[in-house]
Amino acid sequence: MSIHLLPETLIDQIAAGEVVERPASAVKELVENALDAGATRVDVELEEGGIRLIRIRDNGGGIAKQELALALSRHATSKIASLEDLEAVATMGFRGEALPSIASVSHFSITSRTAAAEHAFRIECEGGKLGEPMPAQHPVGTTVEVRDLFFNVPARRRFLRTERTEFGHIEELLRGLALARMDVEFRLSHNGKVVRAWRASGTQEEFLRRLGETLGTEFPRQSLYLDEAAAGFRLSGWVGLPTAARSQADQQYFYVNRRLVRDRVVAHAVRQGYADVLFHGRHPAYVLFLEMDPQRVDVNVHPAKSEVRFRDSRLLHDFLYRTLHHALAETRAGAITSDPQRLPGQGEVAGSMPVTNAASGMLSHPLSGHSAPAPFAGQAPLRLQVREQLGAYAALYGSARTASEPAPDPSGADAQVPPLGYALAQLHGIFVLAENADGLIIVDMHAAHERISYERLKLAQDGEGIRALPLLVPLSLAVSEREAGAAENFTAELAELGFEIDRSGPQNLTIRAIPALLEGVDARQLALDVLADLIEHGSTRRIQEQRNELLGTMACHASVRANRRLTLPEMNALLRDMEATERSGQCNHGRPTWVQLDKAQLDRLFLRGR
Repeated sequence: MSIHLLPETLIDQIAAGEVVERPASAVKELVENALDAGATRVDVELEEGGIRLIRIRDNGGGIAKQELALALSRHATSKIASLEDLEAVATMGFRGEALPSIASVSHFSITSRTAAAEHAFRIECEGGKLGEPMPAQHPVGTTVEVRDLFFNVPARRRFLRTERTEFGHIEELLRGLALARMDVEFRLSHNGKVVRAWRASGTQEEFLRRLGETLGTEFPRQSLYLDEAAAGFRLSGWVGLPTAARSQADQQYFYVNRRLVRDRVVAHAVRQGYADVLFHGRHPAYVLFLEMDPQRVDVNVHPAKSEVRFRDSRLLHDFLYRTLHHALAETRAGAITSDPQRLPGQGEVAGSMPVTNAASGMLSHPLSGHSAPAPFAGQAPLRLQVREQLGAYAALYGSARTASEPAPDPSGADAQVPPLGYALAQLHGIFVLAENADGLIIVDMHAAHERISYERLKLAQDGEGIRALPLLVPLSLAVSEREAGAAENFTAELAELGFEIDRSGPQNLTIRAIPALLEGVDARQLALDVLADLIEHGSTRRIQEQRNELLGTMACHASVRANRRLTLPEMNALLRDMEATERSGQCNHGRPTWVQLDKAQLDRLFLRGR
């Protein structure tokens, strides 16, 4: 067959196959265009899951009459004009392919009006055949109608799923956009009925409401707010508490310059940040916003713009991991975090950011009428009738406290009570019951002590560093040339991890030393895993993970066992250690170590006040 040019209609349909996979793909492109046009309100109307009708209405800047036909031409855009623009894209769209691609596989129309125009104009496109602009009635902004998607590409239409499934994809898409653009109002209608409405948010309280409406009311209550900057990156947003992890990864939203993306480097860094606190098989929930120089990230690597490529992926990986690791380290029992910071991607807002109890996940903030106390500060004194009893507990505890810790003094009129309060009793040889300013604390003593022992073992090991254990008989390891080259390139990194590995041939390595703490492990497999991590991410936590698994086993054996009777001083010493230990809100396996029943919950249990 001779070489020939493809017809323009077929070219557009091929492009549509890359850009428009399903109705949600069309909605994504059209809503992103609306946001780029400066819209503060976007209405999405659907019929039959978007298969029969997609109508997107916005109040953005609009399109002039003379540009309507040009907007439906391939590679026509107002968003970039040079290679320099492409290398620093700050808009959601930039390819100039969305409108002509969608129009080539649907009955398509666009009606738009600019602020300078006396009235609007409408242009129609039937399967890629463009009509003439006609006058129409429309406020400033744009409405795009897409009817009978893939009507002229029956093979593609047959691959669409049920109405419910296609609608679900669109709803999830808008959920992600609503989290990224809290300043924009979004409304979603399906088959003539309003299904979701996200009002524009301008204050902290309104944004927290949108966060709760989008991900469930428990999400803001069971998450930590963070805002950290380093190495040219800024990461802000919410990370779910380890104890609020989910059975599936359905609440993970990561934005790069407010663009929702899926990226292996990001996913790996987040998993590592949660590695030491998450229950097996559970997935963290988070809404995180990464801000960086647009020139350091390439957004032009995927037709749907859902993937990006970072120019400093190793540096970014380390920044994300360290930021999350340090934030989650503060999930110590009873800790309260106050962050008077900005909302992600926005200007200054009144008031302070949420105050999260890192273990119980109870959220309060100034707009809800609650203060933001530092640990021990601002806690209401205990009821007068129990002060004498707690004074006796404090006296008993005084002999067991550490030398650096001041003895509590709850007997004064302005007594300040520690977050986990003072022990009252032990239940079934498993639980410690304590009273604090808010009500009743219940502690799983074995789980709590296991975390404390584990963190102490890690600190001790970190202080000594990772010692290398020379092997009596060096091990020969057959590898690929890429792995052998990595062993040469990462000699210093391997030495810090306790390895001594020499390249003994193009595809051979000799292992002469391994980490002393991991004596007895499969050295060959461990070396291969470490090299694989170094090749893909430029760093590895294999040694640390193996070490932590061993230290966790040691901590479990070193912890107090069930049915051991503890004295009140021992119980109070455990409570104080929990307050001082990182990650003590959950045990080594991710289970919670304590729960709080406040006075309101206790009242409800006994129907008090009704």
